[in-house]
Amino acid sequence: MIALARSLVRVCLAAAICVGASSGALASDKVVYHIDDVATQGLKGLRNIRNHLDVAPDTQIVVVTHANGVDLLFEDGKHPSGTAYAPLVSALKARGVRFEVCEITLKNRSLERERFSMDAEFTPSGVVRIGRLQSREGFAYIRP
Repeated sequence: MIALARSLVRVCLAAAICVGASSGALASDKVVYHIDDVATQGLKGLRNIRNHLDVAPDTQIVVVTHANGVDLLFEDGKHPSGTAYAPLVSALKARGVRFEVCEITLKNRSLERERFSMDAEFTPSGVVRIGRLQSREGFAYIRP
């Protein structure tokens, strides 16, 4: 009877190890990209995100914008070179990237939600959102 119990314990432990190992293999990376200055981070950040997904397509990415970074998500936003941001944002949105705009910035800059791309979501505070994604949800932090 003792031998049977030991064998059962070994089988259960082996099964638990296999389940733990396989669930770890299914885990994907989670990353928050922080953009607060579209002039220096806009095009570079979008390019970084595209490259990130090209190499690790299962990565969960959230882009949080505040201050001058929200300009990245203006419907008519363009880089000084003339490159429009909206098509690049839409292409990344189609790959599962979430783009969030800080509502404190909207208030401080007197901006209307209608000014933003349909791909934009809104968060009460960009800084709080970044902190929570890192501390509560295990997101790595990248600032392009």
